[in-house]
Amino acid sequence: MYSVEGKTAVITGGASGIGLGMARAFAGAGMSLVLGDIESEQLDSVVEQFTADGHKAIGVKTDVSEETQVQALADAALAEFGAIHVVSNNAGVGVGGPVDKMGLNDWTWTFNVNLWGVIYGIRTFVPILKEQGEGHISATASMAGLVGGPMLGAYHVSKHGVVGLMDSLRIELKMAKSAVRASVLCPGPVDTKVAFSERNRPEHLPREKAGDKQKKFAGDLNNVLSDGLEPDEVGDLVLDAVLEERFWILTHIEEHLPLLERRLEAIKRDHAHRLPPTE
Repeated sequence: MYSVEGKTAVITGGASGIGLGMARAFAGAGMSLVLGDIESEQLDSVVEQFTADGHKAIGVKTDVSEETQVQALADAALAEFGAIHVVSNNAGVGVGGPVDKMGLNDWTWTFNVNLWGVIYGIRTFVPILKEQGEGHISATASMAGLVGGPMLGAYHVSKHGVVGLMDSLRIELKMAKSAVRASVLCPGPVDTKVAFSERNRPEHLPREKAGDKQKKFAGDLNNVLSDGLEPDEVGDLVLDAVLEERFWILTHIEEHLPLLERRLEAIKRDHAHRLPPTE
């Protein structure tokens, strides 16, 4: 078991959704909080509430698509609390549309936040954790990082990348016999506003195409998510994984394990003629 009481957690996308759920779970476990988020007003409000409730917390406006801002987040955490023990690379966006019709700006923005944001987080925080000889780093992927699906191609690709990235990190840490641990979160439907990510789209990457089908999809997706898990439930699952030093964090294991098993069966079926005979 890894002890977190009295230690410091850094969370990107920490002012809402799953990130805020993690923040509440970590604070409840006795951790100090460093929250990074691109929405400064929401961030200020959340930090004010945590401090009013007696928790140690600071907020740093952070666009994870810029490595200098991720580094500034780490610098602020070290300056305020002297150490970093748990890092959750959680910030993410989602853009809907068929893969052959999505604009390059959509692909670029999705990858910049969802994948490069995690890469920057690893480059920034893993050396800190290694040097101090302890810690845990996670990244928020999705079930979309384990299976495919329509209308969210860029999101699926970015989240598959996060799963592969974190698994590679896990293996490298194990090979190095490091005390630092890694996790990847693959949630199903959670009540967040990721379907309305456009509110945070940067001006230099405007939406090139936004037809009625894409707008309808965003509304339909939000309806599905609004019936999903509460972010606080997900935060508790992430805390448990940190404490128990587990890599995989799936929120809907009973529903989604059959999907993963069917995918494996499809691979085996499509290559049955090449499999060695069973005795």
